[in-house]
Amino acid sequence: MLEASPWNAERAQEIVTKHAGLEGPMLPILHALQEEFGHVGESAVPLIASALNLSRAEVHGVVSFYHDFRHEPAGRRVLKLCRGEACQSMGSEALAQSLLGRLGVEWGGTTRDGELTVEPVYCLGLCASSPSALLDGEPLARLTAATLAEAIDEARGL
Repeated sequence: MLEASPWNAERAQEIVTKHAGLEGPMLPILHALQEEFGHVGESAVPLIASALNLSRAEVHGVVSFYHDFRHEPAGRRVLKLCRGEACQSMGSEALAQSLLGRLGVEWGGTTRDGELTVEPVYCLGLCASSPSALLDGEPLARLTAATLAEAIDEARGL
């Protein structure tokens, strides 16, 4: 996973300005900000609103609608667990609850050491090999509690 930069208003304004002339610029701006800073914080909302002649509420509505935009930086590693129907039918909910309990986090939460963020995703297209997940963008399939724990521990260096 790429290391996020600390928030920098001047750099954020450069990103907004660079993308503002595009047709339908809000999503490219949001993606670029998240790529640079690891999240789309509240400080970005007025910059985007001003550049695109929108209200802050309109910008906030887009940021909060899409699950991929984070309001706070993620951990060093990101696990996206599938919550789609195929994965649910193969036990993903019990797997997820066990993992969240073991890590002491809620959905979207980051472990205390800042190493791992656990996010829900509603279909990875890996239905034939469910339950599935993405760990830093790499697919994990046919998960069990043991294989998921092993993958996470290895990623965290435990």
